[in-house]
Amino acid sequence: MIEWTGYIKIFTTLLAIVNPLGVIPIFVSLTSGMGETERRHIARTTSVAVAIVLVIATLLGKPLLNFFGVSIASFRVGGGILLLLMSIAMMQAKYAESKQTPEEAEEAEEKESIAVVPIAMPLLAGPGAISTVIIYADQSFQPLHVGLIIGSSLIVALLTWFALKAAIPVSRMLSKTGINIATRLMGLLLAAIAVEFIAGGLAQLLPGLAR
Repeated sequence: MIEWTGYIKIFTTLLAIVNPLGVIPIFVSLTSGMGETERRHIARTTSVAVAIVLVIATLLGKPLLNFFGVSIASFRVGGGILLLLMSIAMMQAKYAESKQTPEEAEEAEEKESIAVVPIAMPLLAGPGAISTVIIYADQSFQPLHVGLIIGSSLIVALLTWFALKAAIPVSRMLSKTGINIATRLMGLLLAAIAVEFIAGGLAQLLPGLAR
């Protein structure tokens, strides 16, 4: 029997990390001056890129860790620390800055196509999202489990497409303050999940701590 609660948690975690609402102000800024057709094309390309990155990470993440001799326990601790740093930035409404440096933002404005870099990577499907799907995929190698993680990734990518497609009206409706509030709430949820990852990894690396 499928434990749907666990998969709802996986989906919620991914949605909180990707946080399509948080990237809307940057998307609007980078696509300013573009026509509606071109903006929708970028939104569609971005969501497809997010889906591809997360699916590849789900399927190939563990083999890559094995190739480099990195244990999943160590990766859980490292990924948890990364998520914790992201969550702290999100709770301070600095989500965008934590994923993109000022130099990268300046370079993005000069790119002809900004759908894949920097919007899809690293702003949406960045190291935090990639490490999360790898950690969750390692919990079971059953095809159904991996398939549900991929399904969650595809739904997040679809929601990203909807959010970016409606970026202009959403930014007007929510305003910067509304988006910051949503980002802070996502950051709070992400902080709890990050602590879970770190604790789980440390318990595997240092079994004495779990006693």
